[in-house]
Amino acid sequence: MREKLILTYQNYLQLPSDRNRYEILGGDLYVTPSPSPTHQSVVMNLGAQILAHVRQHSLGRVLPSPVDVILSQVDVVQTDLVFVSKARAHIITDTGIQGPPDLVIEILSPTTARVDRGRKMETYARSGVAGYWIVDPDTQSVEVYTLEGGQYRRAATLGAQDTLTSPNLPGLTLPVSSLWE
Repeated sequence: MREKLILTYQNYLQLPSDRNRYEILGGDLYVTPSPSPTHQSVVMNLGAQILAHVRQHSLGRVLPSPVDVILSQVDVVQTDLVFVSKARAHIITDTGIQGPPDLVIEILSPTTARVDRGRKMETYARSGVAGYWIVDPDTQSVEVYTLEGGQYRRAATLGAQDTLTSPNLPGLTLPVSSLWE
């Protein structure tokens, strides 16, 4: 019987630089095509607003994909957006983010929804990522999760008429409708 190959961060570094997104979750390789224009528009709208807030209040760093988030030797992801607080800025290195960020944001795509809601969510919780948002362009909604006892609890599901706030980003008030403009 053949043993299962467990990929590590060192294997990840050998992957090609092409238009695909490569991630390793639990030693398994996940490959997805580059995101759609709709996906990227939401990333830009949300990222610009969060970045402005974070800079104005000197809260830390906001980074978009592609940036390696190295949660362990067998868990390397590229989140759509990531926030690292000023107090934890030391985890940002020249090679990527070494450890769990304070907040991870994933924008759903048809090719990523199952993994974003499943394996990635489990990996983020196990790794200690305090906040996780899932943004769904199809339903124009945002699911906000907080880490409690090593598992995520859904704190809110917000629609276009709602305002997004987060304990991970103190003082942020963001109209959800602004994500779809």
